[in-house]
Parts: sequence; structure tokens; C-alpha cells
Amino acid sequence: MTSAPSLANNADIRYLGTLLGDVIRGYGGEELFAATEAIRRASVERHRAEDVEAEGHPAELGIERLDLDATLDFVRGFMLFSMLANLAEDRQGYGQGLAAEPGADVAAAIERLGEAGVDKPAILRLLDHALVAPVLTAHPTEVRRKSMIDHRNRIAELMGLRDAGHEHTPDGDRVEDAIVRQIALLWQTRVLRRERLVVTDEVDTALFYLRDVFVPALPALYQRWDRALGERVPSFLRPGSWIGGDRDGNPFVTADSLRTAIAKASAAILASHAEALHALGGELSISARHVAVDPAVLALAEA
Repeated sequence: MTSAPSLANNADIRYLGTLLGDVIRGYGGEELFAATEAIRRASVERHRAEDVEAEGHPAELGIERLDLDATLDFVRGFMLFSMLANLAEDRQGYGQGLAAEPGADVAAAIERLGEAGVDKPAILRLLDHALVAPVLTAHPTEVRRKSMIDHRNRIAELMGLRDAGHEHTPDGDRVEDAIVRQIALLWQTRVLRRERLVVTDEVDTALFYLRDVFVPALPALYQRWDRALGERVPSFLRPGSWIGGDRDGNPFVTADSLRTAIAKASAAILASHAEALHALGGELSISARHVAVDPAVLALAEA
């Protein structure tokens, strides 16, 4: 029996695959689209067939009929389809509340510990001395350009609007039109880097994950853990990074690169906090002339 998350995954994959097909037809031509579809169908049939070793299958014959440029476009189309399929699967994981499997969350773990005789005060005492440090590491072999990552993430945001029932973006565009536009941009963007990554490139790539993944996720996780344990959870989860400071033989990693990495990470975190405070200030339009302000809040503001 297929689970609900799998059904959601398949629906998103079919939807994004259909839009990608429209983009291939629109920008690559009807002939490329027809060849891609024919090879895709033949490949699926071969995968399902018992005699998978048979030679001269329509899938191979179809690829052989493509010239070099069409072959590169064909490969690029399937690469983009894999990217969009992974996006759909990643979204489903996040959609399950950062825990894709039922019971794979802190609340369920607390319940199991309680059944084993470990109460919440004991868990809090443990967390007070615990340290979990997910560490970002450098990947010199990363050849995808940041443009590709940015377009992918924009599609994920637009799919979130679609899930919420929004027909239009905040800018007034139709959500589906905006998704198609991002896929078209992916189709027309050079996939691979021409130059090898340097240390500052690695730092900037890591900052994307720090700023766009860790910063939004950590407060949400801590709020969930606070509710599950009934009080404020100690700060035991602290992201780290080796990038710009690891001494693994890279001659370009120096004291200066370490200073750059720390400065950029600090600036990214402070900018995220400043944006959040600005948004909070716009939402909480409370005047000290009308309400009594807690001294601790005043002290925090002064600090």
C-alpha cells in the first residue's frame, strides 16, 4: 500500500515533470520533446520488462538517432527532472514537520523515555550538558552554480504557495506561471562551473545553508522541544563549519581565510536577526506610553 507522503511525492513529481516537458517543448522544440518522451517511455518499458539485457531496445535506438547537441539537451532535461524530483521529495520531508517518518520526533522520543522511567527533568539535565554540532564541510567537487541552487529554492517556495492554495504570488503573478518561469530559467542556465571553486566560494555556498536552512529551522525546532518538555530547553544544538579554517592540506586555507569565514558567518547571522527584529517591530506596534514594559525587556533593548 502506498503511503500518503509517497502519493504526495508522486503528484508533485508528475506536476513538475509536466511543466518541465512544456519548457522543453517551448525552448528545445517539438522534435526534442518528442524524442525525450519516446526514450523515456521506452526506458520505463525496458525497466518493467523481464528481459532487461536485450539489445537494440527502442530506448537505445532513440538515443542513437540524436545528434550531439540534441543528446546534450536530452541529458540536461533528465538532469533537471532528477533535480525537480529530489525537490519534491525534500519538500515532503519538510512538510512532515522536519521528521519524515511517524514517531521520528522529540515528542515521541520523550514518550518512549517516560515509559522506560526517564522523566522530563532528567532529560533537561542531560541536555544541559549535551552538545550536538552539525558541521558544514567544504566540497571542492561541487560544480553546480549558485544560480541553479537559487532557482531550485525559488521553485520550492512557489510550491509552498501552491500547497497553501494561493493562486498568485505576492507580486501578483500566477503561481504556476512563476514556477514555469523558474524552470525555464533552469533550462537556459549553464549548469556547471567553468572555474574551480576557491575558499571564498566554498564559504559563500555554506552561508546559503546557514542562512536559508539552519536559521529558519532552529527556532522552530526549539519551540517544538520547549512545548514537548514544558520549559525552555538548553541550547545544545549549535551548528559549526570547517570551511575556511580546516587544515586538511588545502594551501589556500590560511588565517586570513579563517577571518573571512568567521566575519561572513557573523554578518549573515546578525543580518538574519536584524531582519527578524525589524519584522517583529512592525508587528508589535505597542507604545510604552500605553503599557508597562518589563524591566528585562528594557535592559535587553539597552544591551
